[in-house]
Amino acid sequence: MLKSIEGNFDHPEVHELLTKHFVELRAASPEGSAHVLDIPGLQDKSIKFWSLWNNEMLMGCGALKFLDKEHGEFKSIRIHDNFRRKGNGISVISHLINEAKKLNINKLSIETGAGDFFKPARTLFKQCGFEVCGPFAHYKEDINSVYFSKTL
Repeated sequence: MLKSIEGNFDHPEVHELLTKHFVELRAASPEGSAHVLDIPGLQDKSIKFWSLWNNEMLMGCGALKFLDKEHGEFKSIRIHDNFRRKGNGISVISHLINEAKKLNINKLSIETGAGDFFKPARTLFKQCGFEVCGPFAHYKEDINSVYFSKTL
């Protein structure tokens, strides 16, 4: 049974997963092209964050940043290593889409890397109905970034 908890940054497993996420994404992104938020960044009032648990085991996490009242951006989507390559990314994205709908968001956007490290993320977003688009919000054209959006 999948359980969702909002904003539990202090949980040691969540903290560890996010820290690993930050380190890996910064290492895989050229300087100036890393757009990952740290924990204080994720605690901004414009962002809602959830961890997802499967039988008391941390499966993954993700956040929704409000760009305006109807447009949201997914941030810090990460699947725990124990749950990778098993279709659980779709479960996390589906949870975030359902939360966005509850919050009356009608457009979602995502920025991810263009390099090989980010290929699984790009594949996942396409599987979930996101389409490549141009930069949105504060982003600019960057050969190291790929932008996606989806209308709900």
